[in-house]
Amino acid sequence: MQEFTKGDKMVHLVQVNYSLLPVIHRFGIRLGFGNRTVQELCKLYGVNTDFFLAIVNTFHNKNFFPETQLLSFSPLLIVDYLKKTHAYYVSFSLPQIEDLIHRLLLSTPQQNSEMKMIETFYLAYKRKLLEHFKEEEETVFPYVETLVLRPSDIQNHNFDANYEKEHEHVDFELDDLKNLILKYLVPEYDELVCNKLMEEIYRFEKDIRDHSRMEDAILMPQVAHLLKVVK
Repeated sequence: MQEFTKGDKMVHLVQVNYSLLPVIHRFGIRLGFGNRTVQELCKLYGVNTDFFLAIVNTFHNKNFFPETQLLSFSPLLIVDYLKKTHAYYVSFSLPQIEDLIHRLLLSTPQQNSEMKMIETFYLAYKRKLLEHFKEEEETVFPYVETLVLRPSDIQNHNFDANYEKEHEHVDFELDDLKNLILKYLVPEYDELVCNKLMEEIYRFEKDIRDHSRMEDAILMPQVAHLLKVVK
């Protein structure tokens, strides 16, 4: 699969893979690219070009994961990107899936207990995921920022790297949600809404797996390395 470079036109990235748009937006880069290249637009928006390309290519190609290169970037870059990704999930991805589930419920027979079960399951999943995000943003990310900027203060922080095991539960519960819909949905519903819902769930699943991989394979090893340096 094609690997994008700094000399490619930004519009080319979207034409090849439109699902990269949310990723591009997380860097603050807005539509209206003109004929500017990736490098030109990254410079215009104050974005690290190499980091941008590493992230975009990771999302574009499931077999692409430049671990060595990503480990070379500042943990602060990683944390900033992860924060923006959380904001995207909270403001767009999760509400959209919830809205589609609700619309699908309204399109089914009133006594469709299976569909109500699906909605209840999703709301519980969303609640757990938001709690996980909160823990990261209130504990993990500040810890990493302190470790980079004020390492002498690190003894004042508590940190448990085992929290990343929660990512496995995120994947399992998304599988459960998909299976509930695929296996148990009563076949009396709005097909357009249902198809859109499944597309969004699969898209979100891929996105959050890449997000988790960034934390597990890049951020955590960086933290472990910095802790050794501090000690």
